[in-house]
Amino acid sequence: MDEEDDELRRIRQRKIEDMMRRTYGRHEITDKPVEVTDLNFSEVIKGNRLVVIDFWASWCAPCRMMAPIIDELAKEYSGKILFGKLNVDENTRKPAEYGVMSIPTFLVFRDGVLVDRFVGAMPKKILEQKLAKYLEP
Repeated sequence: MDEEDDELRRIRQRKIEDMMRRTYGRHEITDKPVEVTDLNFSEVIKGNRLVVIDFWASWCAPCRMMAPIIDELAKEYSGKILFGKLNVDENTRKPAEYGVMSIPTFLVFRDGVLVDRFVGAMPKKILEQKLAKYLEP
């Protein structure tokens, strides 16, 4: 009986993941921020329904303050929002293209279209409030 229950649980989980991929895009559902580069940027934003890209640098204190918050949100909103991190020191084309002048900057994409931007460090609750309106269908 336990083997059958385990098998049903695995089948159910696979079906849920397949459904989420069809709903939210081609990328694997992840509970961690994904690394975004100049090269994979378009694929990430077009391959997922709702994406938040964190433009950051290792020397930036406010960016380091936001890192654990982004990690927490990636876990809490797994399957609903894909969080990506783009290091501006290693990738210069996309920050220039989107006019990123200060970091951290967070760009919000829905269905591949830029819908919002937030600049600077902020408490987790504030960032969640800003993102809440994009979670609605």
